[in-house]
Amino acid sequence: MIKVPQISSASYLIRQLPTPTAFIDTNYNIVQTSDKWTSIFNKNEERITSKSLFAVFPNLSHKWKMVLDNCFKGNPQPMGIHQTIDSNGQELWFEWTNAPWYDTNENIVGAIIQLSNITEAVNNELELNKKELLLQQQAEITKIGRWEYNIVDNQLFWCSTTKSIHEVSPDFHPNIETALFYYKEGHSRNTISMALFEAQNKGKSWSNLKLQIITATGKEKWVMAGGKPIYNKGEMVGLIGTFQDIHEQVEADLKTIDNEKLLRTLIDNLPVNVYIKDTESRKVLVNKAECEYLGINDPKEIIGKSDFELYSYDAAKKSRKEDLKVMNTLRPVIGKETVKTTLDGKETSFLSSKIPLLNNKGEAYGIVGISLDISTLKEKEKELRNIINIASVQNKKLLNFAHIVSHNLRSHSANFSMLLNFLESEEDEVEKKNIVSMLTKASNNLLETLDNLNEVVSINTNTNIEIKEINLHNKVVDVCQNLSPFISNNKSKIENNIPASFNIKAVPAYLDSIITNFITNAVKYRHPERGGHVILSAEKKEGYSIVSIKDNGLGIDLNKYGEKLFGMYKTFHDHKDARGIGLYLTKNQIDAMNGKVEVSSEVGKGTKFKIFFNEKN
Repeated sequence: MIKVPQISSASYLIRQLPTPTAFIDTNYNIVQTSDKWTSIFNKNEERITSKSLFAVFPNLSHKWKMVLDNCFKGNPQPMGIHQTIDSNGQELWFEWTNAPWYDTNENIVGAIIQLSNITEAVNNELELNKKELLLQQQAEITKIGRWEYNIVDNQLFWCSTTKSIHEVSPDFHPNIETALFYYKEGHSRNTISMALFEAQNKGKSWSNLKLQIITATGKEKWVMAGGKPIYNKGEMVGLIGTFQDIHEQVEADLKTIDNEKLLRTLIDNLPVNVYIKDTESRKVLVNKAECEYLGINDPKEIIGKSDFELYSYDAAKKSRKEDLKVMNTLRPVIGKETVKTTLDGKETSFLSSKIPLLNNKGEAYGIVGISLDISTLKEKEKELRNIINIASVQNKKLLNFAHIVSHNLRSHSANFSMLLNFLESEEDEVEKKNIVSMLTKASNNLLETLDNLNEVVSINTNTNIEIKEINLHNKVVDVCQNLSPFISNNKSKIENNIPASFNIKAVPAYLDSIITNFITNAVKYRHPERGGHVILSAEKKEGYSIVSIKDNGLGIDLNKYGEKLFGMYKTFHDHKDARGIGLYLTKNQIDAMNGKVEVSSEVGKGTKFKIFFNEKN
């Protein structure tokens, strides 16, 4: 019971009260206030008295009149919390309490109202609520839940997000044992059990554990779990942690990994070289075929290296220039035939394509290169071209041979027919004998022609010719010895300048025939005004053994006879023994050994034949 006399002598006591205090009469008018009240609510600290409490504070709840009426009856009740603005415009929160005001005769003359400033507590609560709201929103967005475990009470708390991840009802009450069984049996359950054990027994925290759970509805989910111990006065009292749903992220990562593996498997098994370069032409990706071409086992050995570190300088410079053009113009190079030379000298033909890599701004940040090794195709193409050329030559030979056979046999046939007609109509015995003699000669000529044709057929159809290595110097010596009477009778000299150790690869019989024919022709067609002089020499060059046979004879008008020089039965001099078969057979023998022959000549000065024996065959 508070008794305060309604006299001015008590006002100085009221003013010094330490809390904001106001005395109101039963008409709700303010009678007296403490200085604390005045400093908070009155500008310039002017005292406001004889005014209704509800006039000074118009926002007060009207229910408080009922509370004050009860107080006037000696039954005080809590008034509650009220927000107000102080004299400086600052928002404040106060808790209002009331008590009856008694006079000295113990009559209730009003009510005493006291305020407690709870602004800081209210603001802290608002801030806490705000943070709770933000935390909840963040948890919903990031799918990160919270959990707390009270060791003392053995109580486990899950927030709504954690419950949602587990797909349990909002009113679900978890415990530490059932919580563990949500983790998938095996690695996940063992891992989280060990983490909890070490946290409780060793004080170790855990974070970023990527585990799987089986939700209440039976779904498998990937989660990220973390936790740490909490202490009170040095004693562990519980655990707190986070629980994040990362299922979509893990599934996306796994899909990305699967796609990368699929892409890697694809490019590694493509029968072409695939690589990616950055803007500096450094390799950032290579496939298996590119590694094999460069002779390495691990792609890491060439990742980050430029063409200047992998190829010859000239080849790298050319490639870099092409890379820059593709990236600057954004125009791809498709199916360009190129030749690359590695640092060890390996030369390979490629069908190459370079395509610019573009970012979201349409700018090139590198190139994709695709190269198909066509070296084998080029070799096959070369072989095919050679086969076509050989077939073409053979067709020409066949056609020429057919014409020769047709012409020669027709000539012999006509000659026989004519002589037989003469013999049939001739009555003179002497003349008959003469005609029979001519028939015999014609028959011999026919046999010789058939032998020549047979020799040509034999050379061009013999697929089992045996190539041997032969000493050319000794072969020339042997041929000259066999021809020595012929050479001597024709007053000719053979000069053998072929090195004693010079060997060539040839068919022995063909080589003998070739050397014999060329030396015989050189001596046979010597110039009548001087002795014959034949010089033989040899050299090896570009896969061939080249034999040169030079004479100082009559020479040949190549402008006139060049195309017919190696034709069958073609003669170019008025010589009684000229038959036109020797050079034809010799050329066929050289062709059969994959060789070739060249000739240069000047009429009246002599002729030089160069015979190319193929060392590779």
